[in-house]
Amino acid sequence: MKRIINGKEYDICADRNLRNENLIGANLDGANLSDANLRNENMTGANLSFTNLTGANLTGANLTGAQLTGAQLTGAILDGANLTGANLFQANLDGANLSYANLTGANLTGADWRLADLSLVDLRLADLRQADLTDANMTLAFLVRADLSFANLFSANLFGANLRYANLHYANLHYANLRYANLRYANLRYANLRYANLRYANLRYAGLFGANLLNADLRDANLFGADLSDATMPDGTKHDGIEPYDEGLESHDEGREQGEF
Repeated sequence: MKRIINGKEYDICADRNLRNENLIGANLDGANLSDANLRNENMTGANLSFTNLTGANLTGANLTGAQLTGAQLTGAILDGANLTGANLFQANLDGANLSYANLTGANLTGADWRLADLSLVDLRLADLRQADLTDANMTLAFLVRADLSFANLFSANLFGANLRYANLHYANLHYANLRYANLRYANLRYANLRYANLRYANLRYAGLFGANLLNADLRDANLFGADLSDATMPDGTKHDGIEPYDEGLESHDEGREQGEF
């Protein structure tokens, strides 16, 4: 497939090495770039909608403001990549590696992140509504004010993640690992937290109205000021929301919280 990119003709095909090419604002929609080497490439504002980037190496690439709607990124390597403000609406990132990537303010609505590595990723203000994050590794991820409403986080690993002020309304966190996670002021209304590991989690002032916490591990969690009205507690009882649920719970030192922006 031949494309004119910034006034120059390229033969776009799988396994193509496009390093050091001028791809700023390039139109590569629908192209086959599977296994392509795009390491550290500047693709600011590029159109990669419905592009096949399966297994592509995008380590350290600059994809600020790029259009990746419906893009196929299964198994792609994007560690350290800059995707600030990028549009990945319904993109497929199944098994992709995005550790240390910057996705601040990115549109990730309905994207497939199953088994993806999102450890230490910056997802501040990102839109992850209805995204599928089943079994995703989000260890120490920064999700302050991210929108994860209706997202599927079944069995996701959010160990030590910062979800301060995050919106998890109706999110599925069944079997999720939220040990040491910061969920202060998070919206967890009607969230499914059955069998979730919330040990040592910070849930101060979190909204848990109607949440399902059946068999969840809340040992040593901090629930001071949390709204547990109509929530199903680990033992199956309904909480009346009048007083904080404090059975065996200990307050944590405020100085231990992760910082917010």
